[in-house]
Amino acid sequence: MSFFIANAHAQTAGSAPAGGELFQIFFLVGLFVLFYFIAIRPQRKRQKEHQELVAGLAKGDEIVTTSGILGRVVKLDDSYMIITVADKVDMKFQRVHVHAVLPKGTLKNIGAEG
Repeated sequence: MSFFIANAHAQTAGSAPAGGELFQIFFLVGLFVLFYFIAIRPQRKRQKEHQELVAGLAKGDEIVTTSGILGRVVKLDDSYMIITVADKVDMKFQRVHVHAVLPKGTLKNIGAEG
């Protein structure tokens, strides 16, 4: 009787394609491997390099902190360091906040030292 809606007819249920579960497992494993090589592995490499940088700090090194402060290391402790940022101005930082070690003479060349 309906002119606008066609009558629905029941259909028998079809069987699921074979191997669908196996494809999903391989897809998830592949995604994890891809994520490992894109995100996890490079991050671990950067962490290892930073740990080596922090462990290799020595008195007299010119550094940049993560906050952008330039200075020369004057004293090192297990977890902390004291850097000189200007004449008679020493600051205490955690060693993990070192961003980079600068080449010797950089502070003098840019005029950061008196």
